[in-house]
Amino acid sequence: MAVKIIETSKFDLKNPILIEGFPGIGLVGTISANYLVEKLKMEPLGYITSEKFPPFSAVHNYQPMHPARIYKSKKHNIVVILSEFIVPLSTVHDLSTKIMEWSKQRKIKEIITLGGISIQGEQDTVYGIASTPKLAKHVEKNGKVSLIREGATTGISGILLADCAAISFPALSLLAESKPDYLDPRAASMVLEALKGITGIKFDTRELIKEEKAIQTKLKEVMDKAKNASEHYKKVEELGPMYG
Repeated sequence: MAVKIIETSKFDLKNPILIEGFPGIGLVGTISANYLVEKLKMEPLGYITSEKFPPFSAVHNYQPMHPARIYKSKKHNIVVILSEFIVPLSTVHDLSTKIMEWSKQRKIKEIITLGGISIQGEQDTVYGIASTPKLAKHVEKNGKVSLIREGATTGISGILLADCAAISFPALSLLAESKPDYLDPRAASMVLEALKGITGIKFDTRELIKEEKAIQTKLKEVMDKAKNASEHYKKVEELGPMYG
């Protein structure tokens, strides 16, 4: 398998919740996961790599780092996986499978994916898809989430949900109504509020709205660089070897 999960520090959690935030509509997953890592002061646990990922590193606070990263919080007993680039379609299945295998190996008790869904009217609803009836009941009771009865979900979270449902592994997708045309911190705050109700983890989301423009600028720059790096690398490959 081309995808590898590399742990760079000790896995010292017991049956934690895994929270996944990958790019999608409004970049809700990436914004939410990054904010969670910052607010809960989470520690680096490792990173995900693949030969099919864009060839670049993200730079935050002067430090270069892998754009697909894993963090841990022993205090809150959670793990966060996030990505600052759109996962290539050719890697989606491999990455989903790898995350599922790693979750079983590390005895993850539940997977929660964060994302956005195209807005239908007013931006006021967070939707949910649960892999088990028991989790669905818990979500309805505690998360102020509208469960989706009929529909579809795509990407990493879609495959993870289907795989988890097939083996009755607890997994939940939280999708905030989002404006697809730009980065949407408001939708990220909505999905995080739902997450708080479901998990009981306490943190403030008000700064997401206050820092909306700064967050949009920061993440747009990283995403643009990932896209440019991938396009540039493809052009170099097309030129062939410099020396023959």
